[in-house]
Amino acid sequence: MKKWLLPLLITAIIGYILYSWAVGGFYNTAVEYQENAKTTWSKVESSYQRRNDLIGNLVKTVQGAADFEKSTLTDVINARAKATSVNINAGDLTPEKMAQFQQAQQGLTGALSKLLVSVERYPDIKANKNFLELQSQLEGTENRINVARDRFNESTNIYNKHIKKFPGSFLAGIFGFDEMNRYKSDAGSENAPNVDFKF
Repeated sequence: MKKWLLPLLITAIIGYILYSWAVGGFYNTAVEYQENAKTTWSKVESSYQRRNDLIGNLVKTVQGAADFEKSTLTDVINARAKATSVNINAGDLTPEKMAQFQQAQQGLTGALSKLLVSVERYPDIKANKNFLELQSQLEGTENRINVARDRFNESTNIYNKHIKKFPGSFLAGIFGFDEMNRYKSDAGSENAPNVDFKF
């Protein structure tokens, strides 16, 4: 073997090892983590969709009470329509879009809370088997939403750490991997709610 070929061969081998590491070690792992985060976001949306479906059935059950407050039902129906109209592509989770999504969901949560408080004044509705079952399912769904949001943040954290650690931070720019946004709590949620039992 000629002496001038040896440095060329060593350079080619080192180049191949670096390329294999960059593509196999960093790129493929980044894709896997990013797709996992997108999937967990889909589960967040799925949990919210389940809640919206249950709220629709709850509203129909409550509408059966002829003397129930129409303005309260209208608020829930409008908030539900707004919440279902705000969708985010999992590949485009910008802070602005997530805030818009969260604001729509927060509006629905507020309207639903008002509805459930209003129901307290209607013993027939409170005793309705369908209403009680839907209310129980809604409580379970709220827990699912919380778990789904936590899992989304965990998978986003894994992805973000992968692309931010050196040398991943250098390769992320080359391969076009951007930081993903986490789901943040509603503004003011760190404060205890003001509960008023006056009717």
